[in-house]
Amino acid sequence: SIYALPLPRSRCIGVLSKRRPSIIFIKRGYMLIPKKKQKAVQHGFPPSEFESRLVRSQEIMFRHQLDALILTAPSNFRYFTGFDSQFWESPTRPWFVIIPLSQEPIAVVPEIGVEALKKTWLSNIFSWPAPRPEDDGISSLANVIRNLPHRFSRVGMELGREQSLRMPIIEMRVLALELNGNEIVNGADALWEIRMIKTVEEVSRIRHICKVVSEAYALVPKLVKAGDTEREARRKLAIEILRGGADSIPFLPAISGQGGVPQIVCGPSDREISNGDILFFDTGSTFDGYFCDFDRNYAVGSVSDEVRRAHELVWKATDAGIKAAFPGVAVHELHKKMAAVLENGSNTKNNVGRFGHGFGLQLTEPPSNMPGDETIIAPNMVLTIEPSLEYAPGKMIVHEEDLLITPDGPELLTHRAPIELPIIE
Repeated sequence: SIYALPLPRSRCIGVLSKRRPSIIFIKRGYMLIPKKKQKAVQHGFPPSEFESRLVRSQEIMFRHQLDALILTAPSNFRYFTGFDSQFWESPTRPWFVIIPLSQEPIAVVPEIGVEALKKTWLSNIFSWPAPRPEDDGISSLANVIRNLPHRFSRVGMELGREQSLRMPIIEMRVLALELNGNEIVNGADALWEIRMIKTVEEVSRIRHICKVVSEAYALVPKLVKAGDTEREARRKLAIEILRGGADSIPFLPAISGQGGVPQIVCGPSDREISNGDILFFDTGSTFDGYFCDFDRNYAVGSVSDEVRRAHELVWKATDAGIKAAFPGVAVHELHKKMAAVLENGSNTKNNVGRFGHGFGLQLTEPPSNMPGDETIIAPNMVLTIEPSLEYAPGKMIVHEEDLLITPDGPELLTHRAPIELPIIE
C-alpha cells in the first residue's frame, strides 16, 4: 500500500534509487511513498516513557517552586507510575505517590498494593498495614516529605482546577501539621501544565481508541432499528466497541427524542426509539487507560427539514472549530469561531457552557473551549471540538470530534461525522 502526495510541478517518471525505490514520480503529478506498516499499539509503557515524563515534570515543578507533588487521584498516580487497578473502586485506603524535585518517585501505599507496585518502574516503595484509621499512612508520608531536600519549602497537592484529593480532608490537615514548615499549596497548575501536553506514546493510545470507536459508530445503522429501546441500542454499540479492542466503556449515554435530545448526560432509558427521533450516543471509551470522547447523531426513519438544517448548522460550526485549532491560538477563539456559525441560525441557545475541552487519562481535562479561557493551544494537545445548539425547546443537536494539535495544525483523530444525518430504519 502507498501514500499519494500531490506534486504540482512534477510531470516525469523516475525512481530515486534503483536498489531501494522509495519515491516514484508519475505523470499525473503525484509521488508514491511505500506506506510503513503500522506498529500495533501495546498495553503498558517502557520505563523510559516514565523517566522522560519525570524529567519534564521536574522542570515544570521548578518553575512553580515546588519541592514535591503529593498525588492521590488515580489518573495522576497512573500518569507517573503506570499503575492500574480495579481496586481504585474501593475508597477505604488512600494511596500516595510523591514526585520529588530531584529524585525518582516515591510510593507510600497500603500493604495490599506493594506486590503490584513492584511490577511498575518504581523502586522506592513504603507501606503500612491499612486500613488503619488512626494513622492511614500519614506519618509515613510526612516522614518521606521531611527527608526530601527543601529548596522552596512548598509541596503541591491536588487542590485546584479539575483535581480532587482521594484522601480524607481531615487527614490532609494532620499532614500539614507534621510537615515542619513545608507549606501545602495548590499543585493543579503544575499538574495540568505537565499533563495537557501528551507524549508520543500517549497519543498512540488516544488515536487507537478513536479509531476503534469511529468504526463502531459506523455500524450503528446496521445494528440498531426502530422499536429498540435506548438501553438495547446502547448494549449493541457497547458490544461493538469492546469487540473492536476497547478495554472499558466508562461513559456511554444513549439518548433519544423527537427531532433532538432534551439533555446529553443521562441515559439510556427503556424508551423505544421511533420514527422522527434523533438517537444520540456519546462515549468515553478507553484503551490502556486513555479516553476518546466524541458523539454521533442518527435519524430514526424520516425527520423534518428543520432538524436537518439544525444538524447541518452544528456540523458547520464543528468544521469552523477544527479549522481554527492551530498552535498559538487561545481556546476561547475556537469558541468564538463556532459561535459565529451558530449565530447564523434562528435560535442559538446553548446550555452546555463550552464547545469542547481537553481529554486523556480523564474523560474531560482542561482547557475548556469557552469565553475567558486564555489557554494557548500547543503541539501535542488533544482537544474535543463540541458545539451544541438547542434549536427548539427541549431539542438539542450536539457534534463532537477529537483532534491532535500538530506543529502544522489540527489532525482529526476521529472519522468525521457526515454532514447528512445517518438513517436508522
